[in-house]
Amino acid sequence: MIHDHRRCELGEGLLWHPIREQLFWFDITGKAMLSQDRTGQRLWRFPEMVSAAGWVSQDTLLIASERGIFLFDIESEAVESLCLLEADRPQNRSNDGRADPQGGFWIGTMSKTNAAGAGAIYRYYKGEIRCLYNGITIPNAICFTPDGRTAQFTDTAHGRVMRVSLNTEGWPSGEPAVFLDLAAQGRAPDGAVIDVDGVLWLAEWGSARVAAYAPDASFLRAIPFDAPHTSCPAFGGPDLGTLFCTSALKGMDAAARAAQPDSGKTFAAPGVARGQIEHRVLL
Repeated sequence: MIHDHRRCELGEGLLWHPIREQLFWFDITGKAMLSQDRTGQRLWRFPEMVSAAGWVSQDTLLIASERGIFLFDIESEAVESLCLLEADRPQNRSNDGRADPQGGFWIGTMSKTNAAGAGAIYRYYKGEIRCLYNGITIPNAICFTPDGRTAQFTDTAHGRVMRVSLNTEGWPSGEPAVFLDLAAQGRAPDGAVIDVDGVLWLAEWGSARVAAYAPDASFLRAIPFDAPHTSCPAFGGPDLGTLFCTSALKGMDAAARAAQPDSGKTFAAPGVARGQIEHRVLL
């Protein structure tokens, strides 16, 4: 079913705020954050591209933009800068991101033109920003197992979802290893989220679906959506039992957009699994 009919050029960064019980997401190239709750639709415009968020308090989000990370008051719209993000690379922007169980916030960067290896993955934790991995083309699928001991991420360009162990402070421990290799299938892993049972729910760009993979990486099932470019899933709703998913129009010509009129919309699939509560970012 369709959750929100507004079409995003590049829908991304779904976040279910557990206190507000409100869903937020982004249209990256549209420089906008969208929301829909009991009171209706809302939209916030920004002077630069924005892509992902974590929640800090009832009214405050941490938002990643193309040039930095900042705090945003949902009601007053006040902005407080926290740190710059690749200030020396104006050709880059942020992409996928998510808060980890220890209260850190992971965010990927990439070239605005998809230049190979131009991006990286960073972690912001208690006032410190640290580069974790560089040489990334399209960072995506940042998510965390329920026990807080493992992070997963992908470089969409390579088709492999990686996993890495985390220490008690949430920093990577050891080298990443391949968890899931979709390259041979020609599938492009995009955004992802892990449910309470440790199942990975992965949006597969170009495949019109979110696929579920067990903790041993075996394929379980796929939830189809009526848009080819599914981009970012998240669980929400009062019982965290609804799988939401953004989609995108990017890369579709006029004929394709006309043939797929629901592309760019945000979808909902109730009752497929139960998600984890989104973790709070610690400043």
